[in-house]
Amino acid sequence: MAEYPETTRHHHNVIPKETALQALNSIIQLHFEKTLEKKRAVDLQKKDLWKLFQLFFVFLGLVFAAQVQSPRLQCRHCWVPIGLLSLAHLIFYVSVAQTLRCINGFKYQRRCHKLTLGLATERLRQFKMRMSAGGDDGAGGGVMGDDFEIHYQEPPESYFDEDGFNDLWES
Repeated sequence: MAEYPETTRHHHNVIPKETALQALNSIIQLHFEKTLEKKRAVDLQKKDLWKLFQLFFVFLGLVFAAQVQSPRLQCRHCWVPIGLLSLAHLIFYVSVAQTLRCINGFKYQRRCHKLTLGLATERLRQFKMRMSAGGDDGAGGGVMGDDFEIHYQEPPESYFDEDGFNDLWES
């Protein structure tokens, strides 16, 4: 492998200002759209959860009404409705647990996109301030590639703490 002098490697890492500005704006747009997408997904899951609750309580009401209307209201005839309700409760519990798991996953992804969006917005603000101040940092009309590279952000471990996790339900 040929070794390139430091100036040659440095020169290849310089990116034109317009390209850097477009890249930051694209990152901001992408994460803003992803944030909205995750918000809509959470809202849809909450609507589905509400429909599930309604359906379950209508089912409970129908079984209870049928049991009360039955002329054979005796203990030995109650095992079928009890078994049916137990099965319905199990299905309901699994459905609610899965829906809540989806909601929490979408909220976590949304939080990651919001953090990345915030970082990209801050970098864009800093970049524009440097451009307006006329600083070109000796790069000859460009910026260093590391100056505008935005990595996907994840929340800190405290996000999963009991108090932090419960705060998710309020947002």
